[in-house]
Amino acid sequence: MIIKSSTVLRNDYGQISNLAHERQEPIYITKNGEGDLVVMSIDAFEKREELIRLKAKLDAAEHSRLSGEHTVSLEDARKRLAEKYHNA
Repeated sequence: MIIKSSTVLRNDYGQISNLAHERQEPIYITKNGEGDLVVMSIDAFEKREELIRLKAKLDAAEHSRLSGEHTVSLEDARKRLAEKYHNA
């Protein structure tokens, strides 16, 4: 966990920016000794958002499976893909 004061952010933005890009993790910014903000690179943020979207899709798929909705086995899925690839 990276923690920096708001003074560092205010006085040396470049240091915070470089750290965010190098470490690819959130930087917690404090103000008067208390947590105030979280800063991260756009790349790290987008990767985190993609993981959240993927987790939501996996949760929805698991919910469907548990509720008894029709599923396809891995073997059947591979056969279908092979047929489509062969017929293309």
